[in-house]
Amino acid sequence: MDDLDRALARLAGAPVPTALEGIEEQVLVRISARPVVRQAGLGLGVVTMAALAIGMIGAELPATASPAVSLAPLGGASPLAPSSLLIGEP
Repeated sequence: MDDLDRALARLAGAPVPTALEGIEEQVLVRISARPVVRQAGLGLGVVTMAALAIGMIGAELPATASPAVSLAPLGGASPLAPSSLLIGEP
């Protein structure tokens, strides 16, 4: 810990580099400058709407027809019962 204290004391006593003169003002000027905001063109809106439409249509279409499987625990053989999962038979 003494080495760290000595290094910090040496750093505190060192002169400020000239490259850091006025750095606060430069930073504040760049922060206060208004950035240029680009407007999205019509093409981006069309692509967004097309992607939204494809997603909505795809969500409504059924992937494949699958038979209804009863998963009731007391209603006969269940395909997810431990006996059928381990042995392969109900």
